[in-house]
Amino acid sequence: MPLTYLARIAQTPAPTFQEGARAGLIMTLWRELGYDPQQDAAGNVLLRLGPSTEGRALLLASHLDTVFEPHTDVTVREVDGRLVGAGVGDNAASLAVLTAFLRELAPHSGTLSRPLWLAANTAEEGLGDLRGAKALLSEHHADIAAFVAIDGYLGAAVTRAVGVRRYRVTFGGEGGHSWGDQHPSALHGLGLAIAALYSLPLPSKPRTTLNVGVAGGGHSVNSIASHAELLLDLRSLDGKVLQKLDAEVKQVIQAAARQARVQVSLEQVGDRPGGDLRADPLLRLVRQAAVPLGMDIRTTASSTDANAAAPYDFPALALGVYRGGKAHREDEWVQPESLGIGLRLLRGFVSAYMKSGEAVES
Repeated sequence: MPLTYLARIAQTPAPTFQEGARAGLIMTLWRELGYDPQQDAAGNVLLRLGPSTEGRALLLASHLDTVFEPHTDVTVREVDGRLVGAGVGDNAASLAVLTAFLRELAPHSGTLSRPLWLAANTAEEGLGDLRGAKALLSEHHADIAAFVAIDGYLGAAVTRAVGVRRYRVTFGGEGGHSWGDQHPSALHGLGLAIAALYSLPLPSKPRTTLNVGVAGGGHSVNSIASHAELLLDLRSLDGKVLQKLDAEVKQVIQAAARQARVQVSLEQVGDRPGGDLRADPLLRLVRQAAVPLGMDIRTTASSTDANAAAPYDFPALALGVYRGGKAHREDEWVQPESLGIGLRLLRGFVSAYMKSGEAVES
């Protein structure tokens, strides 16, 4: 049944910050099922079900956006029994499962024993910095009992949030002619900074990473670069370690700029809270739902929309609902039959939650 929706969702482009068309499609699909979703100021599509006076809600959220540029070919094609296409899995498959869940629920939505909210949220990927999920939880956290991000591969549950800091680092100088001038080069500062960043010692436990994902500058081979820029990604399972790395990074970048005699500025463009998501009560219910499917649920640490719940006092996790591979590539693939299994897992989890929601909330 999720296949009914998958190609239509996946073939509707949704770059981060440009999710409007896909949000509109989700609104249409959910309304066709008889629901009344609303859209908030952050572009999130939100649907509230169940009794409004019976405690706080379970919020299931699946992000709308993809990592691809607006003009990327997002055609879904079948190759050797797999569905292949840019973004077909992350996160179109999850949105398809969530929509199929609503279709199954429709005849019974009036019988929910506790509030159930569903969201298709914006800006999870890249520099989106979880903007949609953060906005949802900032506005509604007092009404939320538990948060589950529907995202990732079947059989995995993210129970620990990897903290992330991201910076745009800009180097600047006067520039000039490569022969006629003797001014410092912004690219010299960038090069020194990258070398120094990758020389920083990183602990293996807790796992901590540093990555310069984008770098560039200058405008011609015979010009001294007046501008250079990099995007830096810092991650750790430990907040204190991440904070220490953050301070060290700033020091080496400033030192590189001084050595190259150029200016430098740092703009923080990402801050994903990390830490323990207090997921145990939800994980028990997920594993309970997995038993009839003969499935083992492994736990993992990652950066997902569930990170947005880390500052709050309710449990959260991210739950995978499809099998696939090559995420964030244009040849990403999904195993079609896995979506039905993911739907059964989600249905079983929500059913188990409705029966033991009070224990989860406590």
